[in-house]
Amino acid sequence: MPQIRVKDAATYLGVSDDTLRRWIENGVLSSARDASGRTVVDGLELAALARRNAVVPADPSGIGRSARNSFVGLVTEVLSDTVMSQVELQCGPHRVVSLMSTEAVRELGLVPGSIATAIVKATNVIVETPLGKATP
Repeated sequence: MPQIRVKDAATYLGVSDDTLRRWIENGVLSSARDASGRTVVDGLELAALARRNAVVPADPSGIGRSARNSFVGLVTEVLSDTVMSQVELQCGPHRVVSLMSTEAVRELGLVPGSIATAIVKATNVIVETPLGKATP
């Protein structure tokens, strides 16, 4: 299993190094030492913790859908011309940008400060890893 340094693990979870170290001290997460003597955590255990602690805002639409990738957030910017618009949402720590017709922006009432849900249904999702970090 991949071993992840405390500093990086904290970044991936959106917490401070101190919080992650407290979790280790309190038994929430186990740790080990790498070959250089640095504290590391198991990647699989970290992934399970991330999933358990994920805070996903409820979708305010109340609509059932097959798409599993939905991001509820705050509209932070709308750039429009006569035909097309770019709508930016801040969904937790993620910035989501959508291109749509200006007519749709008006019909949906999308303005900075409004709440919206970005729905992503894609057959192609590209996943990358840092060079030299892939595990066998």
